[in-house]
Amino acid sequence: MNIKLNIRILRSFIAIFTFCLVFIGCQQAQKTESSNTADVIIYGGTSAAVTAAVEVVQSGKSVIVVSPDIHLGGLSSGGLGFTDTGNKSTIGGLSREFYHRVWQHYNEDAAWVWEKHSEYGNKGQETVAMDGENRTMWIFEPHVAEQVFEDFVTENNIRVDRDEWLDRENGVEMENGKISAITTLSGKTYKGKIFIDATYEGDLMAEAGVSYHVGREACSVYGEEWNGVQAGVFHHGHHFSNNIDPYVIPGDPSSGLLPKISAEKPGTNCSGDNKVQAYCFRMCMSNHPNNRVPFPKPDNYDPKDYELLARVFDAGWRDWFNKFDMIPNKKTDTNNHGPFSSDNLGMNYDYPEASYERRKEIIKEHEDYQKGLLYFVANDEGVPQEIREEMQNWGLAADEFTDNGNWPHQLYIREARRMIGDYVTTENDVLGKREVPKPVGMGSYTMDSHNIQRYVTEEGYVQNEGDIGVHPHHPYQISYGSIIPKKEECNNLLVPVAVSSSHIAFGSIRMEPVFMILGQSAATAACISIDEKIDVQNVQYEELEKLLLSKGQVLSSAQTEQ
Repeated sequence: MNIKLNIRILRSFIAIFTFCLVFIGCQQAQKTESSNTADVIIYGGTSAAVTAAVEVVQSGKSVIVVSPDIHLGGLSSGGLGFTDTGNKSTIGGLSREFYHRVWQHYNEDAAWVWEKHSEYGNKGQETVAMDGENRTMWIFEPHVAEQVFEDFVTENNIRVDRDEWLDRENGVEMENGKISAITTLSGKTYKGKIFIDATYEGDLMAEAGVSYHVGREACSVYGEEWNGVQAGVFHHGHHFSNNIDPYVIPGDPSSGLLPKISAEKPGTNCSGDNKVQAYCFRMCMSNHPNNRVPFPKPDNYDPKDYELLARVFDAGWRDWFNKFDMIPNKKTDTNNHGPFSSDNLGMNYDYPEASYERRKEIIKEHEDYQKGLLYFVANDEGVPQEIREEMQNWGLAADEFTDNGNWPHQLYIREARRMIGDYVTTENDVLGKREVPKPVGMGSYTMDSHNIQRYVTEEGYVQNEGDIGVHPHHPYQISYGSIIPKKEECNNLLVPVAVSSSHIAFGSIRMEPVFMILGQSAATAACISIDEKIDVQNVQYEELEKLLLSKGQVLSSAQTEQ
């Protein structure tokens, strides 16, 4: 009897214990699910992601930033310190606050480590870099920008989950035209009411089934003049102005083409293609002897990869240092310049749609190419002596990107996917040829496309194609419709970076101040959508406009003239 009773007691104990384990497990699962739930989920680590997150919090909503990046700020903290601003009066809201905080930093004596503030200003940089009247500064070191973004995060108590990559195969759950959750490769699932894709690539947008375009549209698609192939059109100095032989053995086509030259024809002018403008790293260099690291020689370095540049030098070109734009503390933001430079033409066409693994290969190829380029110019006897010797005074800035071998952590993704949304911004909007509905921000920079391909002309010489620069006559408005998808595709997503625009219009929109502007505007709309329980496409513009103006956003030329 006692034995049977003991068995029953033991069984009861086991049952209760099992129940407790299940209950605790359920509670932990619910807690985990709850901890990964917020009003707004932002995917990306760019400058737009940060400004969007700040706006969500300041609007009284919860937010989680799911960032594939470890370092926040994208290009703004990744080497692009010589800001492409255009008309600065169009930059308002949190975007302007960012540049105000940069100004505050450089007004502290402690900011000037490798030179005096007065020395920087006396070299003519002051009028370009610093706007004392408006308390803004537009030129800065990478680590300073990153710290401003981190301060935004800390002050607003924003949760950022870093190194979290969207599962691009099964990571987006859709219910009734809405994203209900996203899952990352680590297995974390994030649930929200509204989602914002703030990546350069538009990965979340694409996986949600939203329409997009990669490459250049034909001019006929949107009635444009400057889209599509533009062979023989040279708006900048980034073309071959001399007849340079493209063959390994000059004059001998049978010897094959030099590296970085395509055997394909460029295509008919104004025709579309699937090619994207060239990428590069924006380099932060230093010529201060105590803060420079010699340019590293890549393991796979081959001077033959740069023979084309040697031929350009042989033809008399000497403008190598023209885009060593000085930023504070004797450093540069060095960009592509000339016919053969840091832009790695033709090596990025598959990047927008590529797997993570393939993207890493592309990024590594760009890094090796650019490291080899710097090493070549500083060391190869095929480079003119005066350029080679001057280049040896430069090196990577020792106090930047210290966890990445002093190399920028962000490749300049000038263009990848572009949404085909509720409204498509085209050159006709940028050039003021039509009225823009429901503006949520402004742009003003040149419609700027870097070169897209390098080919052999009918005459047998090498040439670049795709470098376009067309100035808008006035600042232009960017429509709310360009940051939201078509309603039938997804109605709780906003896209402030991979915006709905044509290739050539994106050439102007794609500036970091504009991305920050659109990030804040997207977040403002998201909060209205949550409050009123409506689709993002149904947000009343009058209400959105009123809120944006109250937050300092600039929406019309009338504001820029005040």
